[in-house]
Amino acid sequence: MCELLALNANTPTDMGFSFRGLSRRGGATGEHADGWGLASFSSDGHGLTVVREDAPAAFSALADQLAHRSPTALVSIAHIRKATQGVVALENCHPFSRTWQDQTWVFAHNGDLSGDIPLGDRYRPFGSTDSEAAFCWILEQLDQVSPDPEDRGALFALLHHCAGELARRGTFNALISNGRWLFATATTRLHWLTRRAPFRSATLADVPLQVDFAALTTPSDVVTILSTEPLTTDEHWQAFEPGESMLLVDGEIHRRRRGELAITVATGMSALPPGPAGRPQPEAVPG
Repeated sequence: MCELLALNANTPTDMGFSFRGLSRRGGATGEHADGWGLASFSSDGHGLTVVREDAPAAFSALADQLAHRSPTALVSIAHIRKATQGVVALENCHPFSRTWQDQTWVFAHNGDLSGDIPLGDRYRPFGSTDSEAAFCWILEQLDQVSPDPEDRGALFALLHHCAGELARRGTFNALISNGRWLFATATTRLHWLTRRAPFRSATLADVPLQVDFAALTTPSDVVTILSTEPLTTDEHWQAFEPGESMLLVDGEIHRRRRGELAITVATGMSALPPGPAGRPQPEAVPG
């Protein structure tokens, strides 16, 4: 399977420590050697930097540089890939980005979706992954409903609904952001933790590296990290429940929902038919 990583904070924060742990799983301590990517929004949520390579992150000089000095951001999303659909190529590396309602959105996915995902005319994949097709389908659904792009509650409800539809086709663990908030959803594996005062030290599981966050933060800082698997050995990571979604703003959980969500605002959305092979067993979690 692929692995996901995200950061959401109330002050511009770099993700270098966590990204160093994740990148080691991209071909060294893990088998996710088919590409990697890191997307970081500027602190105002409008600018976006995306770096991707179709090579193992564990042995990439560029990934190593980002681990030492990643951009500071309120939202960052990273991904390491193990290809199951689509060839090993740059266009198939996550995160993917698109523009919706004059906002730049970023998406990364861990899982495997069966069958062809219906596509509209406006949003089309550049690559050949089920992940990018799913992202395009989500944006098409939002276009059909046309919610207020500033209405976080409506967007959360719609995204949670779309995640449930896609999960009918397989495994859908995903991260989406417009730079001002972070949406996360999981059918199988995703973990999270929030760091706040009093800050402590943390030790990476994949690299002999420890950081004392008390020396790097202020008492008002709040940072939430999400990762497919826990990245540190001495912090309390919490697992998402199957079908759970969260919306994070300024490092805090703004909204949280488990299971099915009935929404009246989404009556114009297209139902996504199940894939021809039905839903895979939850244990099968490719990337």
